[in-house]
Amino acid sequence: MAHTEEKLLEYLKRVTADLRQTERRLQDVETAGHEPIAVIGMACRLPGGVRTPEDFWELISTGGDAVAPLPGNRNWDLDALYDPDPESTGTSYVREGGFVYDAGDFDPTFFGIGPSEALAMAPQQRLALETAWEAIERAGIDPLSLRASSTSTFIGCDGLDYALGASEVPEGTAGYFTIGNSGSVTSGRVAYTLGLEGPAVTVDTACSSSLVSLHLAAQALRTQECSLALAGGTYVMSSPAPLIGFSELRGLAPDGRCKPFSAGSDGMGMAEGTGVVLLERLSDARRNGHKILAVIRGSAVNQDGASNGLTAPNGPSQERVILAALANARLTSEDVDAVEAHGTGTTLGDPIEAGALISAYGQERPEDRPLWVGAVKSNIGHTQIAAGVAGVIKMVMALQNDLLPAILHVDAPSPHVEWDGSGLRLLTEPVKWPRGERPRRAGVSSFGFSGTNAHLILEEAPQEEEAAPAVEAVAVPTGGVVPWVVSGRTPEALREQAGRLGAFVAEGAEALPGEVG
Repeated sequence: MAHTEEKLLEYLKRVTADLRQTERRLQDVETAGHEPIAVIGMACRLPGGVRTPEDFWELISTGGDAVAPLPGNRNWDLDALYDPDPESTGTSYVREGGFVYDAGDFDPTFFGIGPSEALAMAPQQRLALETAWEAIERAGIDPLSLRASSTSTFIGCDGLDYALGASEVPEGTAGYFTIGNSGSVTSGRVAYTLGLEGPAVTVDTACSSSLVSLHLAAQALRTQECSLALAGGTYVMSSPAPLIGFSELRGLAPDGRCKPFSAGSDGMGMAEGTGVVLLERLSDARRNGHKILAVIRGSAVNQDGASNGLTAPNGPSQERVILAALANARLTSEDVDAVEAHGTGTTLGDPIEAGALISAYGQERPEDRPLWVGAVKSNIGHTQIAAGVAGVIKMVMALQNDLLPAILHVDAPSPHVEWDGSGLRLLTEPVKWPRGERPRRAGVSSFGFSGTNAHLILEEAPQEEEAAPAVEAVAVPTGGVVPWVVSGRTPEALREQAGRLGAFVAEGAEALPGEVG
């Protein structure tokens, strides 16, 4: 009898040990499925001459307005294009917007691309290549070192209009035009050029594309499909067709400016741009010693379904995607300080979005902790496919600089929104956003006229990461010389790099000679 009891006890001990091991494994799987994703690199090309995230921050933190006249270097007949009469067909009643005027500039030799192929490449593919390379470099990683790695590429890009209406294709470039104007190749070209072997996916959900790309990249990282992930979006108006189309739909503000949540909202302002971020699992970023700019705590994507119109925004769906993102982040609405809204400045969309924000974030919110609402479209216009990633880069920079920038062009809050008691407050003035007892967090919204909605929750970098110096100061003996090494693949590139370094120093950058070196 005693022998039987001993055997039973031993069996129960083994079962208990197995159950504990199973529980630990389940906890590990559950934790991995919600691991924060670190943003370790960013790059962009945006209206207002913005070529870096620092340029972008300078623009928006100072209340800059990047809306300017239509580009004169794209072979558009600007005189025939503009007609102030909205009833006119085949024309645009606006003659300003947010443009990347140098979108046609490209150094194909740097990427090993021949002149015929470069000529046939849509600017979206060129800009995606440039910004992907820069995002990796800005993370302190040699892009060429990622060859044959499981790095993934998720890039938002829509139907390309670079070759739209082209009556003549230069001899020997027809095949290149087919490849160079394929949206699918936008992500594939980045992966091919850098030798990346993780998933490469081009996403088109209209204006939510780049935020959906970040969501997919975060999922791929958490399921260990990849070790690093490039994510973002690119949009360029090679032809005036979008201006003509949205003019016919009466969707544009006559002055070309988005006025989010304003009483004077009268339509969106067309814009273009490109943004790419480099993402890594937080645990890997710490282990690899990468500087963490911010973390993605959670995200979600959904669809409007059968709503009151194919392209019309759907308030309940927007509320649901926000709540799903909060659940994915394991947070409550009170854990979020601010939201970078979609905020296109339309009389239909803005009140619907505000209602969803009130329902998801504003209920029973403490009066001393309102949800601050901003919208970078007031500075640069609606960058379409790149809108979501532009909002993410803005909020990462806001976390880095302890400031929530103001919305422009708000003459008065929209009368179509019940602001009193809503828990929301528009950022009509800049608001300081310093570190506090708990992590600072921001939501970013992006809604496509495809009906696909996305919401993402950003969180400040862990304290210990920010406390560590980005660059260790180099001890220099008195009278010693510190080399500032500048490199480039061509003499022209070398001069350009030297010029950038000179401009950086001339601007009075607070850096020791060793840090610059």
